Amino acid sequence: QVQLQESGPGLVKPSQTLSLTCTVSGFSITTTRYAWSWIRQPPGKGLEWMGAIGAHGTTYYSPSLKSRTSISRDTTKNQFSLQLSSVTPEDTAVYYCTRGVVPGDYWGQGTQVTVSS
Repeated sequence: QVQLQESGPGLVKPSQTLSLTCTVSGFSITTTRYAWSWIRQPPGKGLEWMGAIGAHGTTYYSPSLKSRTSISRDTTKNQFSLQLSSVTPEDTAVYYCTRGVVPGDYWGQGTQVTVSS
């Protein structure tokens, strides 16, 4: 059974870097033809795809967030991570990791991140 679990701080101060990790179990993140995404949902708004990392480590980013986003992975731990720099209160959202892109077929439960001083 494929399971994804997000982890990271729930509160980040403005101008700092938001860092989240997704731990995957039941499926290797290096399996060919699968990508792994980060998606967020701000309060009262729709889902926003942020970026993804492919089976061979290639990264893909939303053009609107590309300058502030970095996705990496640790294959020894079967994890992939998100870093979003220079955050503002507009980055407050529930952050999800998924297998695939929108819509992914497996999702983490999501983690609330609030940007506030």
